[in-house]
Amino acid sequence: MALDVAQIRDDFPILKRTVNGKPLVYLDNAATSQKPQQVIDCIVDYYSRYNANIHRGVHTLSQEATEAYESARKKVQAHFNIGHSHEVILTSGTTHGINLVASGFTSIMKQGDEILVSAMEHHSNIVPWQMLCERTGAQMKVIPMLEDGTLDMEAYQALLSQSTKLVFVNHISNALGTINPIAQMIDRAHEYGAAVLVDGAQACSHIKPDLRELDVDFYVTSAHKLCGPTGIGMLYGKEEWLKRLPPYQGGGEMIAEVTFEKTTYADLPHKFEAGTPNIAGGIAFGAALDYLNGIGFEAIAEYEAGLLEYATEELLKIPGLRIYGSSSERTSVISFNLEDIHPYDVGTILDKLGIAVRTGHHCAQPVMDFYRIPGTVRASFAFYNTREEVDKLVEGVKKAQMMLS
Repeated sequence: MALDVAQIRDDFPILKRTVNGKPLVYLDNAATSQKPQQVIDCIVDYYSRYNANIHRGVHTLSQEATEAYESARKKVQAHFNIGHSHEVILTSGTTHGINLVASGFTSIMKQGDEILVSAMEHHSNIVPWQMLCERTGAQMKVIPMLEDGTLDMEAYQALLSQSTKLVFVNHISNALGTINPIAQMIDRAHEYGAAVLVDGAQACSHIKPDLRELDVDFYVTSAHKLCGPTGIGMLYGKEEWLKRLPPYQGGGEMIAEVTFEKTTYADLPHKFEAGTPNIAGGIAFGAALDYLNGIGFEAIAEYEAGLLEYATEELLKIPGLRIYGSSSERTSVISFNLEDIHPYDVGTILDKLGIAVRTGHHCAQPVMDFYRIPGTVRASFAFYNTREEVDKLVEGVKKAQMMLS
């Protein structure tokens, strides 16, 4: 089913604004997506009509807030095809979920154990594991990448051993747009008894992963990449793993009983949800999933693939422009540089033209080191972008090249 992009764009109030006197062309969707009015209205409705703390009150507002929040958890469960709603831990975002798992594995890992992490990870899927190794004496090994921006699967197979306890990989590279073969990687890791955590922050706005089919042990994502608000995300964990891991934080909500002699912990998911959560954010997360599913992920994927193909063809017509990452399995992210021109300078000129892109290492500095560059210009597309906006990007890049050469 073809998308009615004009109608979809009407749902996003920010797309009507101007920047530096020019109509906004927002191409920084890999950093965060824009929010439809339906999600904005959901947040306003919560604070206007039934703002209250959840799970703790017998009064009407608390019960309404609790019902809405837990309904959102069930929407997350259904969207990702998760077996049980208590396997859905609502977090502050992807980074929170990764750190929760890394903290829990401190009690499991020991010296001599190994963890594998891919060479194209976001810093949030590198630093927590380095910290885990410092705490436990475990060793972190890196799955290398190839020149085309894909992972070296032969090297991955060679790295796996009986010492491998955990494997971490992003579903889609935020720096290159590469879609990693996570199903294959999960299966191979499980042959050695290793658990797998997949960082889905960059993937979930483009595809709809089936977590039961993948048989992944942990999966994390953030709502703000999915047209939802910031400060809310999801950690999926298999029930047996979540029961095995200790709580990440102590406080209210995550307890069953507290005395000065001993504390017992609440059942899942509350064991990992200490304190008052981002209630409005959680409810709006559910609203964002409703919105995206109303459009349909197959239609989104087909439309974005067309945008990616068109943008790639047009940008490559510019002399001296190089795109990094040429995997046949990619999503709508293009990282590029102009010969002898710093990406920051290109991004600055594009901003003057009302075009929002990201410049720098994209919190994936090892990827930039691999290509021996300081960073890239990254244009990332969503289902509300248009070919006309791609044309404006191309003309803006040409203008930057002319001014800076």
